[in-house]
Amino acid sequence: MNSDSRPDAPTGLYTPGPLTIEVAVSTAVMAIHPSRLMTPALGSCIGITLWDASLRTGVLGHVMLPAPADGTSGSSTKYVEFAVPEMIRMMVEAGSFKHRLVAKIAGGAAMFSRESLVASIGLRNVEEARRQLALAQVRLAAEDTGQAHARTIELILDTGILLVHSHRYGVREL
Repeated sequence: MNSDSRPDAPTGLYTPGPLTIEVAVSTAVMAIHPSRLMTPALGSCIGITLWDASLRTGVLGHVMLPAPADGTSGSSTKYVEFAVPEMIRMMVEAGSFKHRLVAKIAGGAAMFSRESLVASIGLRNVEEARRQLALAQVRLAAEDTGQAHARTIELILDTGILLVHSHRYGVREL
């Protein structure tokens, strides 16, 4: 039990619960309360979440790159450019209205400071996520991005809270 005596209070270490769904790299998963969505080890990758308070549903994407280098089109959730519209589509098909969606993002760290091109991937992921959300007119409510540390994130579908776990900063609640 944590010091505040709540059995579900966040701690510094991440421990998945029985209803936790893990989201793999380059994928986006949608779920409904009481499930929780989690993705581990976001370095330069970005975690993008969309949540609908009315339905208590959400989607979490673990996205690697801002856009394809060759400019090709597609729908791969490997790229922020395609992941955000795909995640919105998933939520709308499940009964959400786009104007009700609330976005939160985390990750986009500069994990490789010695390589200038690689170092900018995290920042470019963050910028592209902001751009795609703005284009879609989805409100970005909070973010924990940049710096040089990995994060594990967990979307609580009952409340829309995004827990951001890191060894450096413990647990932040967005």
